[in-house]
Amino acid sequence: MKIFNKTALFAAVVLGAFSSCDIDDYQGGGGNGGNNKLTFKKIGGFSNGTGDEGFAEISAFDANTGKLFVVNPNDAELSVWDISNPGTPIQGSDIALTGIPNSVAVHDGIVAVALENATNKQANGVIATYDSDSQVLLNTYEAGALPDMVTFSPNGKYIVAANEGEPDDLYVNDPEGSITIIEVENGQVFNIGFTAFNGQVIGNHFRVFGPGATLAQDIEPEYVAISNDSKMAYVTLQENNGIAIVNLQTKTITDIIGLGVKNYNLEDNQIDASDKDDIVGNFQNWPVFGFYHPDAITFAKIKGGRYLITANEGDARDYDGFSEEERVKDLTLDPVAFPNAETLQLDENLGRLKTTTANGDIDGDGDFDEIYGYGARSFTIWSTSGSVIYDSGDQIGKTIFDLDAGAFNNNEGGAADKRSDDKGAEPEAVETLKVGNKTLLFVGLERTGGLMIYDISNPSHPEFLEWIRDDVDISPEGLTVVRAEDSPVDKDLVIITNEVSNTVAIYEISQEDD
Repeated sequence: MKIFNKTALFAAVVLGAFSSCDIDDYQGGGGNGGNNKLTFKKIGGFSNGTGDEGFAEISAFDANTGKLFVVNPNDAELSVWDISNPGTPIQGSDIALTGIPNSVAVHDGIVAVALENATNKQANGVIATYDSDSQVLLNTYEAGALPDMVTFSPNGKYIVAANEGEPDDLYVNDPEGSITIIEVENGQVFNIGFTAFNGQVIGNHFRVFGPGATLAQDIEPEYVAISNDSKMAYVTLQENNGIAIVNLQTKTITDIIGLGVKNYNLEDNQIDASDKDDIVGNFQNWPVFGFYHPDAITFAKIKGGRYLITANEGDARDYDGFSEEERVKDLTLDPVAFPNAETLQLDENLGRLKTTTANGDIDGDGDFDEIYGYGARSFTIWSTSGSVIYDSGDQIGKTIFDLDAGAFNNNEGGAADKRSDDKGAEPEAVETLKVGNKTLLFVGLERTGGLMIYDISNPSHPEFLEWIRDDVDISPEGLTVVRAEDSPVDKDLVIITNEVSNTVAIYEISQEDD
């Protein structure tokens, strides 16, 4: 297999992907406002559970007790670790749960856990809260079907959950997706659905395509970000390629936004589309569109501006009762739109690329006039109304290739190029942290692994800083940032929870004047 380097992207900062790296911050476009040095150093970590993946997914840190709460679905528990000394984490008494945990959040001594129904995934789940110190159950609140993510508003007034409402495998029982809002002070619960939008056409490539599903059934809320003033929530609808905007004060969904698509025929949107071309890093333009399909989302206020940032992982519906997934070589391509179809459909070209049969037959004649893939292989910075401020284009793939070609589009530590026909590195998680006068963005890569770090102090022109990883940590699923004032070591931390290796990695961020 050849390794093909078409660019020398970021050659000046090819420092390797180590557990500790020094980065000289850039001047100018990033708005750094000073010549500082940032250091990202792994200072601790641990394995949570033994056996196959699924013992560590999402984590939340409580500054009051120094405890890290780790979602452990395999054991139906919340694992508890004391990281008061991050270099030597100590396992504490775990919290047994009634239900399968999917997410956890902490605010002011209260731990909130999203629990799906253990016997019927399509039935309503609950949000359970615990005292972080005593670990005693405080309350349970009924949520919608499959609560997949939970978070607190910054002021602690609300707990908000995204209830995914996935169908069963036969696609017979498809519950409605919903959003749960809990008023912490009085315990009032508001489960908000999308029935008011039934029959509406959202537009901008918003997808409603489940067999026989209403819009409310088809919507699958994935992840929640909340504005800094605790008034608005922004919820990714991954399979639908959209975002829901929620007014937390009125408990209403005010809008649904379609996110559009990414054009892989544009200069800065090249992809390696095949795992069978015997070339690693074969970046080319292709007549393909990619749905953004965001997973994680975070809100950031930067120099007075308000932004949403998404990790554009991509996701297909692939059930026994219904599947949209097909490779390009198995599609019937319209001969007018694709006069070179036979060449395109070779394995070494587009033939292996996974695409959808739910979109692309524009005129309804049974062949495909357009080709749509899953995910955008990028992160995107959006306005709060859904306009693209910045998209990282093909930067993630090309950066990984230049830093370590052997890790390019690999499959959770496996051989390079194995995910080129699918969704590439699969950006999964995003978080931001203000360090000094800089706003840092962390992007977790589910397949390739590790964490890409950017300075987004100028949201229109982010600057790549570093890719940090450790070979023992495979498949980041969740990120937690800890500000220096809340940190047990008085320095900013980023904590990475890795789903496949069942490990948690703790990195310390330092800055020094040159």
